[in-house]
Amino acid sequence: MSDLGAVASGGREHSADEVAAIIRKVAWRLMPLIMICYLFAFFDRINISFAKFQLQSDLGLSDTAYGLGASLFVIGYVLFEVPSNLFLYKVGARRWIARIMISWGLATAAMVFVSNEWQFYGLRFVIGAMEAGFAPGVLYYLTLWFPPAYRGRITSMLFLASAFSGLVGAPLAGLVIGHMNGVLGMPGWHWLFLLGGLPCVVLGLLVLKLLKDRIEDAGWLSSSEKTMLAGQIARQSLHPASGHSLMGAIRTPGFLTLGLVYFLIQVASYGLNFWAPHLIRVAGTHNPTVIGLLTAVPYVCGAICMVVVGRLSDATGERRKFVFGLLMMSAVGFFAAGFFDKQTTLLVVALAVMGAGVVASIPAFWALPPKLLTGAGAAGGIALINTLGQLGGIVSPIMVGRVMDLSGSTTPALYVIGAMSVVCALIVLCGLPESLRRREMAQ
Repeated sequence: MSDLGAVASGGREHSADEVAAIIRKVAWRLMPLIMICYLFAFFDRINISFAKFQLQSDLGLSDTAYGLGASLFVIGYVLFEVPSNLFLYKVGARRWIARIMISWGLATAAMVFVSNEWQFYGLRFVIGAMEAGFAPGVLYYLTLWFPPAYRGRITSMLFLASAFSGLVGAPLAGLVIGHMNGVLGMPGWHWLFLLGGLPCVVLGLLVLKLLKDRIEDAGWLSSSEKTMLAGQIARQSLHPASGHSLMGAIRTPGFLTLGLVYFLIQVASYGLNFWAPHLIRVAGTHNPTVIGLLTAVPYVCGAICMVVVGRLSDATGERRKFVFGLLMMSAVGFFAAGFFDKQTTLLVVALAVMGAGVVASIPAFWALPPKLLTGAGAAGGIALINTLGQLGGIVSPIMVGRVMDLSGSTTPALYVIGAMSVVCALIVLCGLPESLRRREMAQ
């Protein structure tokens, strides 16, 4: 890794302690609001899994139909993601992220008006389209404020919100489904979408008011701090010119391989997010509150794992090896979940291992693309990688739902996802270009 104290600005070199102090200042200013926004974004992904039982009963949906509706969210997301992030690059991250949050919050709350299968399909597509670009937009935004040597920790902080969404959101979702069913004449799953959507509107307005698009606009930084921070980011982010446009990003060696890796990671992620409550229920637990508490276990393990891995990967610079190890852990979890599908205690242990691997692998992966891409190439390229990955969110729910309808069991699908995780791990370890490996060791 590079020596962070070696950057000079204002006529002298800054020490590592001075650099760390300004990074902490920026993190405390930006990350709490961004993490809360990301928490609600991830909760928007998992609330459909808790609404599943009541929603299927009320709308008369098969498991295949439920899986299709879950996937239509991803289809809307995928179709509009790259255009969304190209607009973000033009109009500024603050305005566009705020727009995303407000529109998807309203669309999520509108789930209370769904009364049949086709309305369910249509609105799930709209929610995905409205949320398109949020995650890569935030990841791009972080590259404007944090040097590469700190991005493992910062990205882990961001994705801690996804873990907390499961940790806090899963039990709360169980309570809402179990105890608010019938309140004001609405079913519990209506309340779940309403309480998940309306706060996003408020958060979008806060983003518009509190965040800044550029370091130069940050009134809470002194002139010397702005110069030092901008210098750190510029010094550590020097890449070949091929990554400075979207087409240049696509032609960059390793770009499409990263898209394939993220596709396989997302197959595993959606397998966990959409089906964990169902697996626990089938194993013999029927109380919604208990299901919510047990579903939080993999996210607790994922939160712990991502913090540890974020620090270790920053310290060593070896991002690929950590992603490899986490994906192999994910594979073990899926295989074990299939094997112990009728034993609740051992199933929860398997889900814990699965969660540690899946949840922590996502922020570990996202430290890799900025090593290849800058400028418009980073905005559009990160979005395109995320788009390719989100295709896994189409494959995974439909595949698992279809397997359940045909076989009456999720076990075969869990084994397939486990095998795909092994393949993904091997691609990360052996299939990425030598240029990315050199940049990895240089930082």
